[in-house]
Amino acid sequence: MAATLRRDLHLEVELLDGHYGEFTVLVDGEEILNGGALGFIGVLPTVRKVRELVERRVRLASGAPPE
Repeated sequence: MAATLRRDLHLEVELLDGHYGEFTVLVDGEEILNGGALGFIGVLPTVRKVRELVERRVRLASGAPPE
């Protein structure tokens, strides 16, 4: 996931170890996605979903209108 964001969006990405089953995506310290209970059992959001949410958040932070 992190490698995809680096490659496709040219972002600096930091991958951190969390608790077992934790899947949380932060952009500039703000949580934009949390895998919740499903993440605990290994059901994670798709790469496409994560990429869309990160792109939207980065666009909003830059002042560009959301697509």
